[in-house]
Amino acid sequence: MQILQQQLPTGHGAVLTAYLQQVGGEFAPLARRPAVLVLPGGGYQMCSDREADPVALAYLQAGFQAFVLRYATGAQAAWPHPLEDYEAAAALIRSHADDWALYPDKLVVIGFSAGGHLAACAAAMAGQRPNAAILGYPVIDKGTVEAYLPGAPDAAKAVDEHTCPCFVFAGRDDTTVPVANTLAWLEALTRYDISYECHIYSQAGHGFSTGESFLGTQGLCSRAPHWVSDSTAWLRDVFGDFSGGALTAPRCQARVNGNRESAYNVDCTLGYLLQSPAAAVIQPLLQPLLARLHLNALPASLSGLLFRQLAGMIALPPEQLAAIDTALHAVPKQQTGGDTPC
Repeated sequence: MQILQQQLPTGHGAVLTAYLQQVGGEFAPLARRPAVLVLPGGGYQMCSDREADPVALAYLQAGFQAFVLRYATGAQAAWPHPLEDYEAAAALIRSHADDWALYPDKLVVIGFSAGGHLAACAAAMAGQRPNAAILGYPVIDKGTVEAYLPGAPDAAKAVDEHTCPCFVFAGRDDTTVPVANTLAWLEALTRYDISYECHIYSQAGHGFSTGESFLGTQGLCSRAPHWVSDSTAWLRDVFGDFSGGALTAPRCQARVNGNRESAYNVDCTLGYLLQSPAAAVIQPLLQPLLARLHLNALPASLSGLLFRQLAGMIALPPEQLAAIDTALHAVPKQQTGGDTPC
């Protein structure tokens, strides 16, 4: 393994440490690896050692190239200095994709606490957005972040349709960064149909890093230390499994419905279709379906239901569903950015 360290040119004292594993040879048939960029917590006053190298080593063991960014903290941390450090680190990593043997479009940012806030901002507003984000007990909302770095943004309010898939974990009993921060982030992801997985542990508190005993963690419920293995399995679902040398097809998609596809379709939600030009197609079809469910109008609770799901509930014949899908595709759609990959 090769270990490199480089000071970033942002002028904030940020340092990027790279842990680079070999490919080929004894690691054949691997030609490249995905990369993880670790952003430790520390309240924007310091970068926690417990959430730096131990995390990088866990992902090295899982087969990733790993990087730790010690971004601007303390007197250097005025916003947006930490985000500028992230941008420089992500650009540097991607620019060395060939000589560091990594996939430039498989960059994962992992952030904890205040580093989780920085990772969330990277996912939602950076120019160099990651392709996936893992957030551990993250600071998200304005009220919480103001306590650590006045002037830093509410990360949830920056979420948009280009935000990448996220894996989020936290402790229900966290008294340092209330779990409401995590819930606010999930609500924003849900609003924009961004794919995510979340684990909120009954007993975990704050700052438990990878949950390993040598880090001095105490009082964790038995599931909390599994977030690392759960997240690597999730990443293989999002990116595809690379252990065989070539990436397999992803097992899950970055979006949870068809609302952001280039054309209307039966995988759009009912609420979305009914508020669009496609309503002219779906309204005459929807009323008989609702009647079969003994409903006069679409309840708000069903607005997030896919048309395909509704069709399944009333056993609509496949050929009729296909005809509806064709009719929906024929309706001109006004684009608002499309389904751009993260």
